Amino acid sequence: MNDDVRNIVLGVVAAGVSAALGWLARTYLWRRRLRRKQAFFGLPDHSESLLVVNRNAGGSELSVMRHDVFALLELSALIKDCNAHAQVVAHDATRQGFGERTEFCLGGPVSNRRMAAHLSSLLPGVGVNTQAESGPEAGAFRIGGEDYRVDSGRSEYVLLARLTAGGRGEARPVFLFCGQRAITNQAATRYLAREHERLARKYGSGSFVLLLKVVNSQAYGPDVVVLVADVTRAARTPAPEPAAPAAS
Repeated sequence: MNDDVRNIVLGVVAAGVSAALGWLARTYLWRRRLRRKQAFFGLPDHSESLLVVNRNAGGSELSVMRHDVFALLELSALIKDCNAHAQVVAHDATRQGFGERTEFCLGGPVSNRRMAAHLSSLLPGVGVNTQAESGPEAGAFRIGGEDYRVDSGRSEYVLLARLTAGGRGEARPVFLFCGQRAITNQAATRYLAREHERLARKYGSGSFVLLLKVVNSQAYGPDVVVLVADVTRAARTPAPEPAAPAAS
């Protein structure tokens, strides 16, 4: 074997080794990224999760609003990326606790009983105006003494939360998307899909409650979302009881 042939063989071998090492490095990084994503969502390979949806107002059958369907599609893509499976369940057909399976709960407490139960037991510091039927007070949030009212189509709010049962890190989380309108639920799921890596770096497997504002949805749809505040502490602290009226 002369020097030219030897150089060609060595070059081919070196290229093969470099390609193999590059493939191994990419595979390692991809697997590490996948494991971090699975840990954040509580979705190991072939695990099961729940998508809890509300019923469309006035409907006796399971009829989900258009923007909530889009939100379910966003979540389904995340679940599939984790090599996990999802089961869609109506809010009033869910009869189980949480922590065994990851749960994604969508909708406000008026149309979603499961959400109402979660807010009452997990986020006692969150108040939602369920009495007003229309106007800016309908669906308004009260958190930490601050009111967040609806300005339909211009400024609307949604809570995005990741919570675990009793604060146990090993329990499967429940994700809440509690919006003032259906389009805000979709905005929150899209925000989670876009920001989950940053959220995982910041919060790890811990709980968080974020207040998001959807800006000018009548023009931009669910795409323009602003983080208003991390309201974890206020949302998990029971609101003070109203003072009793003074005796006359």
